[in-house]
Amino acid sequence: MILLEPHNYIIQTTLIDKLAKPTSLDVQFVDFDGVRFHLSTPERKTSLLLSMSIRCWNELVQYGVHDVLKREYGAMVRAQPESDYNVSLDVDLEQFPPEGEERDTFIKNIALLKRHALAAPFELAFKAQKQLESSGSGQGEIMAMHYRDEEAIYIQASPDRVTVIFSTVFREETDRIFGKVFLQEFVDARRLPTIQSAPQVLYTTHEPPLEIRHVPGLVDSDDVGYVTFVLFPRHFAQAAVAASTISHIQLFRDYLHYHIKCSKAYMHSRMRFRVSEFQKVLNRAKTEVAVVDRKTASGRSMR
Repeated sequence: MILLEPHNYIIQTTLIDKLAKPTSLDVQFVDFDGVRFHLSTPERKTSLLLSMSIRCWNELVQYGVHDVLKREYGAMVRAQPESDYNVSLDVDLEQFPPEGEERDTFIKNIALLKRHALAAPFELAFKAQKQLESSGSGQGEIMAMHYRDEEAIYIQASPDRVTVIFSTVFREETDRIFGKVFLQEFVDARRLPTIQSAPQVLYTTHEPPLEIRHVPGLVDSDDVGYVTFVLFPRHFAQAAVAASTISHIQLFRDYLHYHIKCSKAYMHSRMRFRVSEFQKVLNRAKTEVAVVDRKTASGRSMR
């Protein structure tokens, strides 16, 4: 199956194009999770302004998103973001590294703006887990990110693990069936010897998991599914492994629904093909009516 990339492809390709040939720019676009971006040149062609608006920004502020963005982008982060947006970056094309691997890494890091913003509660949970492990008891607070309408991500640290729970809405009955099949594959695949170190995956419908059952505002409906990932210290003990874990787990919801849609499209194409084949068989099965030319005694044809 296709794995979605954590960086924004439009930002990446636009920066590459503008480095080759700086021009005026004013473009708005939306990412998978409804995150809005605005890329423009308000002052000069070599100075870009990248702004982002994300639904759960106020929650991310509580979990230290400003510290994460300052660490990743430094002075590029504007003190006052563009109107109607939550965060803005001043991107000066003249300050980019020389052409090569360093420049490619720098461009990709800018395209990871949404990923870095959503990483704040995960990094906070990983730090909390280490503190709880050293103390040997207690539970971390449940951090919620309502990044979509009626959907959220819940993160909680424990002394021996970090639990990540996705709530997702299935609008159709077929989506629930496909989703259950996909998630069962996650459970079955983990039994393979090569990937037994993967996080544990649990799936429930209608009833929320025990960890968040007391959280107010949860929807009690058969259309809502809850997917739980159990991350152990081996999944985030090292900085590189932790970064990879955050990047992959953020895209889970998009990955799930993207492949549900692809599977439905494939099933519909196969059904249309089978109907076409059945029509050909039926057309070949039609019997031709024999026409008999009946004549009178005088030799004239009868009608």
